[in-house]
Amino acid sequence: MDMHTEIRDFPMTLSKKEVVVAAQFPNQEHWLPLSNLDMCLVPPPLDFSLYFCYTKPTCGDNWTFVSKVEVLKKALAEALVPYYALAGEIVPNSMGEPEILCNNRGVDFIEGFADIELQNLNLYRPDKTIGCKLVPKKRNGVLAVQATGFKCGGLMVACTFGHQIMDAYSASMFLISWAEIAQSKPCSSLPTFCRSLLNPRIPSSFDSTLENLYIPNTMFHPTKEPNLGANNFVSCTYIVKANIINQLQLLASTNECKRTKVECFSAFLWKIIAKSGTTDKNISKLGIVVDGRTRICCGDEEKTKILASYFGNLWSLPYGSKTVDDLIEKPLSGVANEVHGIVESAMTEHFLDLLDWVAAHRSVPSLPKIYTYGSREGPALVVSSGLRFPLSKVQFGWGRPTCVSLHFPWGGDAGYVMPLQSPSGNGDWVVYMYMLKEELELIEREAGHIFRPLTLGYFNEFEQEPLVR
Repeated sequence: MDMHTEIRDFPMTLSKKEVVVAAQFPNQEHWLPLSNLDMCLVPPPLDFSLYFCYTKPTCGDNWTFVSKVEVLKKALAEALVPYYALAGEIVPNSMGEPEILCNNRGVDFIEGFADIELQNLNLYRPDKTIGCKLVPKKRNGVLAVQATGFKCGGLMVACTFGHQIMDAYSASMFLISWAEIAQSKPCSSLPTFCRSLLNPRIPSSFDSTLENLYIPNTMFHPTKEPNLGANNFVSCTYIVKANIINQLQLLASTNECKRTKVECFSAFLWKIIAKSGTTDKNISKLGIVVDGRTRICCGDEEKTKILASYFGNLWSLPYGSKTVDDLIEKPLSGVANEVHGIVESAMTEHFLDLLDWVAAHRSVPSLPKIYTYGSREGPALVVSSGLRFPLSKVQFGWGRPTCVSLHFPWGGDAGYVMPLQSPSGNGDWVVYMYMLKEELELIEREAGHIFRPLTLGYFNEFEQEPLVR
């Protein structure tokens, strides 16, 4: 994999670490229980990171690194008032179950300096740059923040979140509120931590097919070091141009049925990785992360509005299985139909069944089966779309981010892909992939003209090219 002109290593100095607490906090600490979904679907400890690159404006910029950091910390303290759970810590309750102790313990805030130009930063292969130096390790609490200055005057703001108490949707809500507070704007959305929204039905009822999607986490033994470990998974980040995505959608749709861009993109990837199958591993799986906030209460507009602000984990991970020969031989539109079927399997009744199922299995937490044993029978991949997260709005007063991406070497037995909208607003996607090295090499051989290594200069680097050459 070509590293182009980007630099693999660079001197990095961590100059300061402090704890930012909420600007206001009740006199008495209290406990916030985890939901059944928090307890049952996320392997602890599992963290994910989002990072934002801000280039220095060419003119009219009076901001220094110190002044930017002060804005970040002041706004963070104010944001932790409505998002008080992020200032707490996870501790066992009297029953031995993890809960959030809301004690205003605070958020670790780290300041650093990277002796490199931001434009030369290796965003394409983030494991040895972003992952090792620029996103913080969350050692305490449920959130850690790192602000890093660069030689050119650029800035990176990176946040590491504890997945056990929140999903990416929740993290996006917090980040946008934090940025709005920094600009003295009212928060467009305030969180609700009301766990009763996810209570099981009485009497409970669930379809036995859920047993095919989730298994007890006692059966899963992850590698000690998920990134670049013995399992040979690596992270890469790409840019996919808007015209390519549109052409993919045209190729994967028919006159009778137009599939979504994510469904078409997922089908395209599924067809490619199927080619890495072998004689004894010839069943390929694709999982799609489905958010439940808009699906859990069909027809109840008031509850749907409340759930739009729900802070926590509210998702499911259905998957489908096909033989590698079937995936290779089918046209892209046929595979897109299979992907659509996976997504449609997680409708309202699925989520209501899931809430009942996790309540019944709370004493023995479970994990998504594709996460634990996804590639046992052949190539496996999970796609989680972040396209509806308006992360370009994470503006603290010195302009929109030039680049936004995820870093999430999740340690599962399947690849993980998350596309995000480019902050440019031109329809391009920034695509994070955590996959087996040989699968990434296959993707680059088969579709290197589609998946271009991410650099900060990609706006001017890539010409609009046709999908079919």
